[in-house]
Amino acid sequence: MKKSKSNNYAFIDSQNLYLGVKSQGWKIDYGRFFVYLKDKYKVDKAFLFIGYLAGNEALYTMMQKAGFILIFKPTLEVKKDNNVIIKGNVDAELVLHTMIEYQRFNQAVIVSGDGDFHCLVEYLDQKHKLLKLMVPNKHGFSRLLRKFRQYVVYIQDLREKISLKKDKKREGVTFGRTLGVPSHRDKHIIANNYNLSR
Repeated sequence: MKKSKSNNYAFIDSQNLYLGVKSQGWKIDYGRFFVYLKDKYKVDKAFLFIGYLAGNEALYTMMQKAGFILIFKPTLEVKKDNNVIIKGNVDAELVLHTMIEYQRFNQAVIVSGDGDFHCLVEYLDQKHKLLKLMVPNKHGFSRLLRKFRQYVVYIQDLREKISLKKDKKREGVTFGRTLGVPSHRDKHIIANNYNLSR
């Protein structure tokens, strides 16, 4: 059975997305982001790869209600220089699930600027199944991915369309520890209010 033209999937590296946008001083409204993917790129399914921490179930539920399919990675707490760093690299999971879903989608949108995805992006390009490579921060864009510039969309250019509006904050939602698990680049745990409404 032939797949419809709109049968595109998105695969999102939540850590790269969160840290890339945070470094520019703004926040994504994930509900708006899902709608953007659906409307602009005809994305039927959006897989968001995220580190799992107990206690953040309400956040995960809200993201699922926004439309995302969450793929969890167990996290580890690593002590370094009297700091506790939470690590939950999702690279392997993203590559694996992209290939698991490979026969089900027409084209893929990869959301990350991480060079670890070079082999995946290259393969999708060779098979004519790469639709877009959405890079959260053009200054954190790996050199390994720069030969795919024809596919690149800089998420910072979408700020007006998908940013969290200050007057729409919803109280009581803890954010930061797992929406892109903090790594050595993000040692501070941040608590913010987040709105996932569309």
